[in-house]
Amino acid sequence: MKLSPLQIARYKYEPKLPGMLRNGIQEISVKTGEATASVADQEKIRELFPNTYGKPEITFEKGTNTAPARRQVVGVILSGGQAPGGHNVVCGLYDALKATNKDNVLYGFKGGPSGILEDKYVVFDDEFIDQYRNTGGFDIIGSGRTKLETPEQFQVAYDVCKKHGINAIVIIGGDDSNTNAAVLAEYFAAHNTGIQVIGCPKTIDGDLKNEDIECSFGFDTATKTYSELIGNIERDANSAKKYWHFIKVMGRSASHVALECALKTQPNICLVGEEVAARKMSLSDITNYIADSVNARANNGNNFGVAIIPEGIVEFIPEFSVLIREINELLAGKRTEEFNALGSWDEKYEFIRKGISAESMKVFAQLPVGIQQQLFLERDPHGNVQVSLIESEKLFSAMVKEELARRKKAGTYKGKFSAQHHFFGYEGRCAFPSNFDADYCYSLGYNACMLIQYGYTGYLSKVSNLAKPAEQWVAGGMPITKMMNIERRNGEDKPVIRKALVELDGKPFAYFCANREQWAVETCYTYPGAIQYYGPAEVCDIPTITLSLEKE
Repeated sequence: MKLSPLQIARYKYEPKLPGMLRNGIQEISVKTGEATASVADQEKIRELFPNTYGKPEITFEKGTNTAPARRQVVGVILSGGQAPGGHNVVCGLYDALKATNKDNVLYGFKGGPSGILEDKYVVFDDEFIDQYRNTGGFDIIGSGRTKLETPEQFQVAYDVCKKHGINAIVIIGGDDSNTNAAVLAEYFAAHNTGIQVIGCPKTIDGDLKNEDIECSFGFDTATKTYSELIGNIERDANSAKKYWHFIKVMGRSASHVALECALKTQPNICLVGEEVAARKMSLSDITNYIADSVNARANNGNNFGVAIIPEGIVEFIPEFSVLIREINELLAGKRTEEFNALGSWDEKYEFIRKGISAESMKVFAQLPVGIQQQLFLERDPHGNVQVSLIESEKLFSAMVKEELARRKKAGTYKGKFSAQHHFFGYEGRCAFPSNFDADYCYSLGYNACMLIQYGYTGYLSKVSNLAKPAEQWVAGGMPITKMMNIERRNGEDKPVIRKALVELDGKPFAYFCANREQWAVETCYTYPGAIQYYGPAEVCDIPTITLSLEKE
């Protein structure tokens, strides 16, 4: 296989570690902090996690390593969607294990959590792992979305671990995956198995963070990748001067990706779902907001522009959320079969009209026919609308077009409007990790090994002070239960890690608000260009604008 020059060069890149992890394994000690409590629902979470709740946060620092010397056999799992840097978490974990004791072993379970249930694995060695250093993707062992959540699954996982002599599992994933890691850790602790569980924070959506986890890995690389593409489109728009580009980006439950890309590229419009929800904006409100920018720019002779839209925007629109909920109820049980048996769209439309409220029908009637039909595409495993299938970028461009036609008829708009549509999702999930993500992920894996060595379980690998150079990063761990609350899922109360939404009183959003009126009318585009891997640190190692603003 012929490798690209960049791939060859990235194999040789040596990730930077936090200063205290560079001292050598035998010179890393533990500083214990205060006991922790869950972010909400403390009594319920404590009751569900009696063996792992309330543990202290810990920080690694220079000193004598007091961990008991023993051979470690560790299993690692990649869980959920891909994110740049996952390979480096595995590499950091492997290197730390081998630096501690060359006889330590690392198993990689294939295909996500199902790998441990099916006992499908690879045993890593230097030759194998060296093929994946500093590369994108999860193809080192593959990933999957199987949930580890039942006692039967936990027993199978224990049996597999016992078979191979595994004393610790590292689960690399997002909020759901790390919730599963906490539940598995509690089961192992309750049954005195001696098997530890450590989590690592992964998601390009950026919604796995809090006062302790400053950012999840992959967010830096993904937003830089999307921003390069958005900048290219802005340059094209400013060159051709004849299209409005509507760009949807990843972010089902939060708008961090959209906001970061807007801070990097300064588009004319960026919708932030959390603001839409807080202001209770309707479809018409959003349509008019975008149309006002189109109109103002046209008055200046600029019949072009760029709008960024987060993937999950429709779920933040109160009236649309009600519509989706009513559609889910309408098609519950066998009524989906009844609906699908209808021959024409007119018949289906009448079925819908009779089955939802008059208020929701008004919302439904506003939608272009193509979007109406997308609401009735294949359901998710729970029978609900798959919001990710809704082409919201086309929805808003169509509604803006209709609004502009009304304004033109009224004589208040004299411009031209032509739209192009884009969705950037998979393009960023497996990119070559930026230096930041390569360093951060390697540190998370190396740090996970230290948590295992010191006997911790139910902890998340934590690296903080990330807005500073890597030498100043701080490594440690925090109990996963600290991030948990109780939420209603599928009719049941479940302990879950609380998703982090864009904070409307936070510095990144405040900076955006201070500038967006100017961006909406003027052409203020910035062009980030491709991720740089070699050169000055101020070019190659910079963190996201979001992180920099949050840590000012």
